[in-house]
Amino acid sequence: MNFLKATDALLETVTLEDLAEALGVSTQSVRQARVSETSAAHRTPPSGWELGVKSLAKRRIIHLQRVIKSLK
Repeated sequence: MNFLKATDALLETVTLEDLAEALGVSTQSVRQARVSETSAAHRTPPSGWELGVKSLAKRRIIHLQRVIKSLK
C-alpha cells in the first residue's frame, strides 16, 4: 500500500447518509436527532439507534485493522 492509498483509507469517514442507511431512516431524520434538544428542529433519535451506531463502529474498526495489517 502506498502513501496515498494508506492516507485515503485512514481519512475515510462515516457520513450522515451511512448512518441514516444503517438506521433505516432518512438523512434528515438523523440531522434533526443530532441538533440541540432545546432547538425546535430537534427530533427523538430513531429507535434502535444504538445498534446502528455499533454496527458502523465495528465496520470502521475492521476497515482500520485492514489498513494496519497492510502496512506491517
